Amino acid sequence: MPTKPKLGQNFLHDPQAIQRIVAALGDCAREIVIEIGPGRGAVTRALAAQAAHVLAIELDDNLATGLRAEFPADRVTVVHQDVLDFDFAAASAKVGNRLAVVGNLPYYITSPILLKLAASHAALDRAILMMQREVADRVAAEPGSRDYGLLSVTLQMYGPVEKLLALPPGAFSPPPQVHSTVIRWRFAPHFSSLGIDDEISFLSFVRQAFAQKRKTLANNLRAAGIAPADITNALGSAGLDPQVRAEALSLEFLAALWKTLHDRPNQKD
Repeated sequence: MPTKPKLGQNFLHDPQAIQRIVAALGDCAREIVIEIGPGRGAVTRALAAQAAHVLAIELDDNLATGLRAEFPADRVTVVHQDVLDFDFAAASAKVGNRLAVVGNLPYYITSPILLKLAASHAALDRAILMMQREVADRVAAEPGSRDYGLLSVTLQMYGPVEKLLALPPGAFSPPPQVHSTVIRWRFAPHFSSLGIDDEISFLSFVRQAFAQKRKTLANNLRAAGIAPADITNALGSAGLDPQVRAEALSLEFLAALWKTLHDRPNQKD
């Protein structure tokens, strides 16, 4: 079956990699596993042998038809839908448990899918995801590293991320032009533990803090309309250098700054 390049179709065919991905999910014998982009079913076959049930979300109508023909409905349910439109909360509520997710994310919509999963975090337990190596580096980056930025902080606020497996282009058919990485993301949001009672406001603050990577944190916050005196006081209270950049700050420091600025008189959200 020919691929559709506009859908970013690169199908994993490395049997060892497939087994390692399913193993990384852990015991799923009693769980419903959501598979994003099952494609030709290579990972689906391994999942169907381990999980209580697989719910496979496939955008390509031809591939969805082929999957339905191959897998019995009592083992795999194929949903012909864009994952960005899929209701994870409803799926979780239907089974009465948080869901596990596995996916080979199309390179052209990796970030939107990751943000969709973050927004659906209450319905999810963990995810094993394949993506372009450079995106995985950003997602899992630590403070002070070159790759640490807005995407790192936003996703890590919803739970820890770890890189598990590197995949060369030859592990896929057709081989992509880039290397890939498999990550594990456990959904355990940090908002409450960091004293953040307004998730939307905090994430807005993070976007302001990382607005221009080459600018200092103070300059980015001033550009967002926060008074210079308030910024100076907040940085001083946290014991931070006035010239610090957002990429140097951990989730804890960012939360502390947000709380100081959020609680100031006449604050602007």
